[in-house]
Amino acid sequence: MTRVVSGIVLAAVALAAILFLPLLALRVLTCVIAVLAAHEYLRVVGSPPRIPTLSVVALTCWFVPTPGDANLLHLLLLSFAVLAFEVLFQGAAIQEAAARFLAPWYIGVPLGMLVAVQGAGGAAATLLLLGTVVVSDSSQYYTGRAFGRRPLAPAISPKKTIEGAIGGVVFGALFLVLAGGRVLGAAPGPLALLGLAVVVLGICGDLFESRLKRASGLKDSSALIPGHGGVLDRIDALLFATPAFYLFLRG
Repeated sequence: MTRVVSGIVLAAVALAAILFLPLLALRVLTCVIAVLAAHEYLRVVGSPPRIPTLSVVALTCWFVPTPGDANLLHLLLLSFAVLAFEVLFQGAAIQEAAARFLAPWYIGVPLGMLVAVQGAGGAAATLLLLGTVVVSDSSQYYTGRAFGRRPLAPAISPKKTIEGAIGGVVFGALFLVLAGGRVLGAAPGPLALLGLAVVVLGICGDLFESRLKRASGLKDSSALIPGHGGVLDRIDALLFATPAFYLFLRG
């Protein structure tokens, strides 16, 4: 019951933010979510969260939606500067510093692109992306329960099956094709390819975070959301799926 209630509340808050918040407020909220997710990520990988890293994550999330490709280059240079400072002057281990270096690109960039999707395509485009990921996740679960026999990645996530993944790909891509024609005005062929990319990348994002947690012996990234784990647990698929959707929308 706790999981169901918190899931409904979480979905309602997300929907209200997408539909009613002005873009500036949505960018601020997304940056807060990015910092929370980055804090959890650093905890999972065993790299102490530090203010410079979390600041770079927030800056990355904030500046990705602004016009100009030079922003990414500037943010990359800033990430390298923080990496060099921590290794050369703070004595940080290479592995820890490398894990922190990844945080803005694993979390900040995709969430910034999510805001850019809202800015370019409006709430309908954002909801289309989120809906595709949700339909895929739900289809993987129910298809896997009904027909799952062969494990997809037993060393990472023993409950995921190949049959469940196929169900997620089919129904997720089909949803994007059917809903995307009205929202994006694109032909079924390109939408089908986009659907496949979004769903497959979403599955990879889920497995990637599961791999991080398994390596650290953790079940959830945190206990922030009752019954659902942490922020990173809720957005893991979205982090990998959003860039493909954003690039399609931008193109």
